[in-house]
Amino acid sequence: MIWLRVSVALYLVGLVDAIATILSRRSRWFRLALSTFSVGVIVHAVSLVEEGFWLGQVPLNGFQQSASLCAFLLALLFLIVYWRYRFASLGVFMFPLVFVMALASSLQTPGSHWSSPTVRDAWLVVHIALVLSGYAALLLMAAASLVYLAQERHLKKKTPLIFFSHLPPLGTLDELISRYMAIGFVLITLSIIAGSTWAFVESGTQWIREPKIVISLVTWACYLVMVFLRVSAGWRGRRAALMAVTVVGFSALTWAAHAGLRGMLVR
Repeated sequence: MIWLRVSVALYLVGLVDAIATILSRRSRWFRLALSTFSVGVIVHAVSLVEEGFWLGQVPLNGFQQSASLCAFLLALLFLIVYWRYRFASLGVFMFPLVFVMALASSLQTPGSHWSSPTVRDAWLVVHIALVLSGYAALLLMAAASLVYLAQERHLKKKTPLIFFSHLPPLGTLDELISRYMAIGFVLITLSIIAGSTWAFVESGTQWIREPKIVISLVTWACYLVMVFLRVSAGWRGRRAALMAVTVVGFSALTWAAHAGLRGMLVR
């Protein structure tokens, strides 16, 4: 676990670079992130070899060991692709994905208990605040996406409705989608990190088996794909708006699955 958690710390630099790229639309620390990411892959390999010797087999028992091996293979594949094709923008997708998978796999052994109920509740409040803020950004993104689709349809049909003349132009709506998409992704990612850590200390490794956690991770993965296509592949206009609405739909399922979160807070 020590080696694996060191690799998670090194992967964190890549996550920070990806977040900065999404928010500012340009990579500022990619070389540093790539260097630390490469060292993280080496340390991760040491962790897998050591765990394999200790188990006497390939570490593939359960979700978290499989996630660790999968995260390592994805990280290694990214380095190979980058060295071959210099596809730097792929880091926007791979850096967060590898970090989250490695983080989840590093929470295998039971954690220590909370030092005090105040710390426990404060950590949970931070997680909930990040989730709610992320969902607020998602709703604004969804609203801009729906207005974009309505405005585009109006322009194509050239229907003379006064209402559409008061809507923002498509370029402004597209900019709003990008802005709130970036903010929402950062907040949701931070909420997953905070929530995973809280759940690990609270209930050990049982949290990873809960269906609502699986739904949350699937929703985040869809969000990551949307961000990558937006930043790297340049998805704009109608396709981006439709995908934004789809991600909001997944987020609504996630919210429904976590409807009991308030009871956990006051317990």
